[in-house]
Amino acid sequence: MNKLITSGRMLFAISMIGLGVEHFVFGEFVAGRAPPWPADVPGGPIWAYVSGIVVVLAGLAILSGRLARIAAILLGAMIFGWALIRHIPVVAASEILSGDWTSAVKALAFTGGCLGMAATFPKIRSTRNTALSNAVNFDVEFILVASVCLVVFMINNGIQHFIYIDFVASLIPTWFPGDAVFWSYFSAVALFAGALGMLYHRTAHLAALCTGIMVFAWVWIVHVPRIFVSTSDMIAVFEAPAIAGIAFVIAGYRKEQAARSVATYLGPEAGPDGALS
Repeated sequence: MNKLITSGRMLFAISMIGLGVEHFVFGEFVAGRAPPWPADVPGGPIWAYVSGIVVVLAGLAILSGRLARIAAILLGAMIFGWALIRHIPVVAASEILSGDWTSAVKALAFTGGCLGMAATFPKIRSTRNTALSNAVNFDVEFILVASVCLVVFMINNGIQHFIYIDFVASLIPTWFPGDAVFWSYFSAVALFAGALGMLYHRTAHLAALCTGIMVFAWVWIVHVPRIFVSTSDMIAVFEAPAIAGIAFVIAGYRKEQAARSVATYLGPEAGPDGALS
């Protein structure tokens, strides 16, 4: 297991624990920014607390490595069912690329990211050769889903940088060197470049690595200074590291995948990293 995967899992797990705690702080389903609990249905706070416990426990499982694959899959299923699916009618009724789309693609990225995390843990042993037992042990397929979901998230946000350029520029602190509008456009282009790079196997590792570094930098440049100013940034201070963690896991997996391909091509003379011994 390389350091990128280990670091990515740690970032994602700690972020999920933080988001789970925020379920109690805000009394809402924070992971994936699900639409509000229906006003005419009782039990909203109870669901927020129960789901918060589930998110925290899943984060702890991923962090410790115990029951981590199944915990990551179940967390992804919960975010998919309660956040992503419920975002769809909201997005359909809103303007194209509105703020509602941002919440939806975050839920999408987290859903895929959970599967990406699962792919890096040991397979679940089963005596039954069923479709379900085979599906929970997917590796390459889960990483592909995680990559596509992250790419959609990045392209959506990149386009929104251009549409809402004034708002994006306002997020950049005054102490940051250079023109805020320039950096807003630059980050949009970087998002596009990272997304396209992850779709091509030869550049997937580097693109995902650079994406993770960029998003992790935003935590400290953009979100941390604003945690007492904006509720959204209080949530984003955990969301951004989670996204970075997903990118690092994808980068690490693609790096290992490339090394295995080289080793297979070179044959028994290749070392574990694909180099000739």
